[in-house]
Amino acid sequence: MINQNPIFIPGPTNIPDILRKAVDMPTIDHRSPLFGDILRPAREGAMRVLKTTQAEVFVFPSTGTGGWEVAIANVLSPGDGVLATRNGMFSHRWIDMCCRHGLDVQVVEQPWGEGIPADRFEEILAADRNHSIKVVLATHNETATGVRSDIAAVRRALDAARHPALLFVDGVSSIGCMDFRMDEWRVDVAVAGSQKGFMLPPGLAIVAFSPRAAQAAEHARLPRTFFDIRDMRGSYGNGRFPYTPPVGLLNGLRVASDLLLAEGLETVFARHHRIAEGVRRAVAAWGLTICAARPELYSDTVTAIRLPDGVDADRFVGHAQDAYGVAFGTGLGQLAGKVFRIGHLGSLTDVMALSGIATAEMVLADLGVPIALGSGVAAAQEYYRKGSTKARLAA
Repeated sequence: MINQNPIFIPGPTNIPDILRKAVDMPTIDHRSPLFGDILRPAREGAMRVLKTTQAEVFVFPSTGTGGWEVAIANVLSPGDGVLATRNGMFSHRWIDMCCRHGLDVQVVEQPWGEGIPADRFEEILAADRNHSIKVVLATHNETATGVRSDIAAVRRALDAARHPALLFVDGVSSIGCMDFRMDEWRVDVAVAGSQKGFMLPPGLAIVAFSPRAAQAAEHARLPRTFFDIRDMRGSYGNGRFPYTPPVGLLNGLRVASDLLLAEGLETVFARHHRIAEGVRRAVAAWGLTICAARPELYSDTVTAIRLPDGVDADRFVGHAQDAYGVAFGTGLGQLAGKVFRIGHLGSLTDVMALSGIATAEMVLADLGVPIALGSGVAAAQEYYRKGSTKARLAA
């Protein structure tokens, strides 16, 4: 039997039926005008979700990790300087990729649970008088820890230091869920994936380049073939791909962008915040703590929850799946075995979130964690009742 329970991992996310149907389409000739009628609105819709009128959007058959490589391979040359914070597993992996590409990476270490220290970035950039740092990497939402960093503050740090470095942002678990302002924040490369806020299966890396970043791509010397934006741009002009495209996924991106825009981006962001806050109130009712160090760092797409000493978080995740058929996220890296993660992003409602909270309570009780069954559910219900537009109208 196919499991009908929603998943509560931080991605891939639940897929609405309308998007399943959009992806499930007959084969077409991808060199015909039919493909251009899918590709063009898919890219235009992604631009609107990113809140940009200036950037070029490139869509590659890949994942967010491939999107990172698109960013660095198209803009940088061997030995170029990169500034980054390591504050979780995904920021670590992007740093590791830069190192493997022969870049000179300066890493600001942060405890896992903290965000990007914009003030420290400003100091480092101001001291870089030769402008050897070519790119600043920023992970908007660290999926391993449930920490959202302030990208506007990072941009202000660059401006205050009067530094010309480009700003690259990993928005894989934030774009389409939390406010992202590519033009306003002057982000030079933004990376997203199909499997999170866009509510699609994995398989698309969605990467937007500002005019500055696109210009830098003309002189970059890192190797690139499959991920070359110049080849992609040349094919886009004819409504094509430089190689065989994932037509169904691109059609899904077209429909997903329409869904998000029809709901209204600000409404989408408010929905994610409301669901996330209900989860956080449930965690407080259980007497447990959140990995993110302070409320201003709380993510609206994933909450990493610390378990008491002696309680194995991997066992929690395994028991949830085996006993109740519900998937939660495991802890990664230095948080492995210490936290479990509730993903609350994409196609999710208050009612769906309550089912995840209730399941987590049963698992905690099964593992001997001293909680009162129903306490977290009640805390979330109280918040959702007050936060729901329909509930307020009914009152």
